[in-house]
Formats: sequence, structure tokens, C-alpha cells
Amino acid sequence: MLEAMTWSRRTFVMINYAILTALAVVCILPVLHILAISFSSKVEVSAGAVFFWPKEFTVASYKYVASQSQFLASMKITLGRVFLGTAINLLLTLLTAYPLSKEIREFRLRTVYVWYFVVTILFGGGLIPWYITIKNLGLLDSIWALVLPGAVPVFNVILLLNFFRRLPKELDESAKIDGASEWTILFKIYFPLSLPAFATILLFTVVGHWNAWFDGLLLMNSPSHYPLSSYLQTIITMPDLSKMTDPESSKLISLISDRTTRAAQVFVGMLPILLVYPFLQRFFIHGIVLGSVKE
Repeated sequence: MLEAMTWSRRTFVMINYAILTALAVVCILPVLHILAISFSSKVEVSAGAVFFWPKEFTVASYKYVASQSQFLASMKITLGRVFLGTAINLLLTLLTAYPLSKEIREFRLRTVYVWYFVVTILFGGGLIPWYITIKNLGLLDSIWALVLPGAVPVFNVILLLNFFRRLPKELDESAKIDGASEWTILFKIYFPLSLPAFATILLFTVVGHWNAWFDGLLLMNSPSHYPLSSYLQTIITMPDLSKMTDPESSKLISLISDRTTRAAQVFVGMLPILLVYPFLQRFFIHGIVLGSVKE
């Protein structure tokens, strides 16, 4: 392939590959470093001898993580948030993008709503009004405080409505001639055809909910209600081995440290996303290109 290119094109392609490879390495090395620390002994980590390969391999840190009720409870809360929040986000994104993709003669208020959503991208009400609104709605310290404030992600709406606009208008017209309602057109024609874009939005939404930590710290009054990312943020900034008082956990003190347990918890926290991402990757580029280009 390279032989058929001009020298300038070959140089450009080789430089691109070199830059992308360097960026990939930069992204992977921190993950390998965290993984190596989590599987290494306390002595080797304290000595600074662990880089990208475990020293004195041990799974003691993962045993400690599995024994922590707070970590497991936070994992359950995050899983509930991801499933509930993703379902709400996808449904509202679909119901919002479909009418906004219509022509102005079919939906006369389309321009008004489009500008309304654009304004929400450019301007925000501020942290304090946001918190007061959620408090007055009685959502504090509940999972609804984590999923409802961001229930309509405007970026995803724009992505999906641009995808809908690319679909042939003849599909819509022929369905209406056959007597199909708007709901039938949406769920039996538009939705199946938009699965690549939907997979992209699904990836954005799942990663967004899984990694969100700031709202959990602000909106949850009790640490027992923290989602996983909020809990990980607290254990990264504060030591937690001082809480090891039961006999079984105390046996692990000689093998683990704050660094090894934190690394193990961080890796366990990122593992589900690492497992899900490859299955959605094949839809990702195709969906985001189709949804971002307007003809």
C-alpha cells in the first residue's frame, strides 16, 4: 500500500502512525503501572521498585478490596446508576431528537426548541442554583439525584438528530401513506436504522455515568450512598488501612499498603468499562461520523 503512494504521502502516513502509537503508549502505560502496583507486595511498592511489571506477585490487595462492604455497596449503586441513567438518557434522547429532526413545516416550534437546547450548552445556571433546585425537588441522597439532572444530554441529542436528518425522507412519507403513526415510524423505522449512532451514544452515556464522581460527593449526604467513582475519590485522597480492625483484614497488613489497595480498587473500578468498550468500538467511529455530519 505504501509503495503506491508518493513520498510525501508515505511520510505523512508514517508520521501519523508514529504519533498515534506514541499517544496509545502514553494512555496504556498508566494503566499498566496501576495494575502492576495492585499485584505487587507492600515492600516492593514502598521501595519504588514497581513500574510496569509486578514485583513479588500477590493478590492480597484484591482480597482486601473484596472484603470491603463499602466498596461493594458503591459498586452496586454505580451499576444501578448506569442501568437506570442510561435507560433514561437513551429514551429521552430518542424522543427529543426525533421531532427536532423534522422539517419546520412539520414541527413549527422546532427552531424555538433547538435554540433552547443550544443555550443550555453555552450557558449554565451555576453550581449553587443547580444544588438548590435538586434539594427543593427532594432528590438529595437518592439515586434520582444522580440520573435526573442530566437526563437529556444535549450533545447526544444533536448527534442523533443529525443522524435522523440523513435518513431518506421517502421512508417517512411511505410509512405515513400506509397509515403508520409517528410512534410507529420512530420505533419501527428510525430506531432500527439508527443503531450505529445509538451504540455511540450508549458508550458516551455509560462511560459518563460510570466515571461521574463530583455529583455524588455533593448530592449524597451519607458516604454509604456514594457511587463507586465518588468512593474511589475519597479513598485516593485519604488513607483507609487504619480502618482494618477485624482479625481477617489485619492479617493482610504485612502484604498490602495504602498504595496497593488504592491501585486495586481503581483498577477494579475501571475494569467494567475496559470490558465493555471493545464490543462497542466497531460502532463508535461509524456512528459518530454519521451523526456529526450534516448534508
